[in-house]
Amino acid sequence: MKRVITYGTFDLLHYGHIELLKRAKSLGDYLVVALSTDEFNWESKQKKSYFSYDKRKQLLEAIRYVDLVIPEESWDQKVPDIEMYHIDTFVMGDDWAGKFDFVEEQTGANVVYLPRTPEVSTTKIKEELKRKK
Repeated sequence: MKRVITYGTFDLLHYGHIELLKRAKSLGDYLVVALSTDEFNWESKQKKSYFSYDKRKQLLEAIRYVDLVIPEESWDQKVPDIEMYHIDTFVMGDDWAGKFDFVEEQTGANVVYLPRTPEVSTTKIKEELKRKK
């Protein structure tokens, strides 16, 4: 069985997220999604999600491409996660291109940067909602 992992906040879930998860799943048989916790988002990224971790997890678990959701609590957990879950392929959006190449060197897992869906993003949705007030 080929295992794939990806990481993200997945706040305000939209079709760009679904496309990313669909393409990630197509690279293997089992997709693990490491979902950023509320604490990690705030302490490390200075981001506050609209939906809580538990609600975002519930949404992800309802998506047919997702087999397992685990908490992302640290930038440094990628290598241990890949080893613990026997991951073959590590997937991120191409806005992170090159930033996780070390993962392949340290674990042997294939690193793939998938193109984002250009016309949609959580940031863009939040900005457009602000302007409509």
